[in-house]
Amino acid sequence: MKLQQLARLLGYAGLIPFIVFSVATWVSLPGVNDPHLILTTYAAMILAFMGAIHWGVAMTRESAIANAELGLSVLPALLAWLTLLIPTLLAYGLLIVGFAVLYWADSHTSRRGILPEWYLPMRRVLTAVVLTCLFAAALALATA
Repeated sequence: MKLQQLARLLGYAGLIPFIVFSVATWVSLPGVNDPHLILTTYAAMILAFMGAIHWGVAMTRESAIANAELGLSVLPALLAWLTLLIPTLLAYGLLIVGFAVLYWADSHTSRRGILPEWYLPMRRVLTAVVLTCLFAAALALATA
């Protein structure tokens, strides 16, 4: 399997918990006691993981920009950790902002030709689904 195909397969499979547990915030699923905790924890892990992509990219180059990118690449992990410590509705808001800003960073990095050309279109779809799921779960919590 080509790298691009494997990345797409893993990326889209990674949406399954977002979709399942955002649905579980609206309807009861057997064995799921706290879908908000599950969803925010998973989202935090994925946000940290996505930030690490920029760490890896920055390490492949030696420049002042790469040094700045390396420093900024840890911000998603710090934001993700913070979301585990605050009220859930606020956590959803920060996660939504975090994923949106990270997509902007991916877009900027991609336009500079640093990421493969197939990466940003994939991220666009993944980010849209993630943001929709987080927003839907936040709405479920706010209207409960």
